[in-house]
Amino acid sequence: MNFLEVGDLSGLFAIIILIMFGPPLLLVIIGFSVKKKNKEAATVLFILAALYVLVGLGMCFGGLA
Repeated sequence: MNFLEVGDLSGLFAIIILIMFGPPLLLVIIGFSVKKKNKEAATVLFILAALYVLVGLGMCFGGLA
């Protein structure tokens, strides 16, 4: 099965979605696991996850158009 066929680019769409939402989801999971031991580090991870989502979805420059 080839995910990147010329007529069907759903595999490419899935890869882009995974790149946009994968790392922030991982940062949030790590943030919740670290929250009990170090609240400051968890806060930093949550902020990084939020920034990654904003940049990944293109909200930073989307408002300028």
